Amino acid sequence: MKVSVLQMDMLFCEPEKNFKRAGEMIETAAKGGADVIVLPETWNTGFFPKENITALADKDGEAVKSQIGSLAKKYNVNIVAGSVTNQKGGRIYNTAYVFNRKGETVAEYDKTHLFTPMGEDDYYTRGDHLSPFVLDGVKCAIIICYDLRFPELIRSYTTRGTDCLFVVSEWPKVRIPHLTALLKARAIENQMFVVCANSCGKAGDTVYGGNSRVFDPWGEEILAAGENEEILSCECDLSVLSGIRESINVFRDRRPEIYDIK
Repeated sequence: MKVSVLQMDMLFCEPEKNFKRAGEMIETAAKGGADVIVLPETWNTGFFPKENITALADKDGEAVKSQIGSLAKKYNVNIVAGSVTNQKGGRIYNTAYVFNRKGETVAEYDKTHLFTPMGEDDYYTRGDHLSPFVLDGVKCAIIICYDLRFPELIRSYTTRGTDCLFVVSEWPKVRIPHLTALLKARAIENQMFVVCANSCGKAGDTVYGGNSRVFDPWGEEILAAGENEEILSCECDLSVLSGIRESINVFRDRRPEIYDIK
């Protein structure tokens, strides 16, 4: 499975320009032979417009479905369309959408853990569901940025057989070492591929750090981005999964009957 990560430098509070830029980057990646294209978190608005959030938000994902979903169909490619600031049911959500090669929506996930240190919970509503999905026969899952710090959420996916976890984020430059360490740990402990598309550039006073990564189930880094906008691609050899899980069978050896995490 060839994965292309779009490390996008989105413009703060400029959704029309960001949709145009995302479309250009998707076209480039698709023409490069990608099987799956991945965008970062809240790429339509940046993280996050407090004064005019409702006016700038997508409306129940209509723009994403129309513009990004149509590109998935046009180029016959799967698109993990990052997340967008999204209004639905009278509330604002941080919503991720995933499209298959037919342009069909195969997953819609609302960010579960909102980043309280920056007041995300004052403007967005917490999600309340998992969204596993399948792309080209591969069992996948998606989380958004701060979700990465909560291993219980990710293990809830992997006990269902997830082979590839997509992490879409807008992670600040100052905490990039945390991002890298957590991505690697999640890959090793869950024996799966972990694909992270992180944004770069600046939104408000915050500088976002890029450094998008892909780790294999051994924790080996197979893709590493810098700090600037770029498109990077790598092959994820899914055939290695069975051998890894047979040699160190952590899922067989789990003891859920004695775990108490509530």
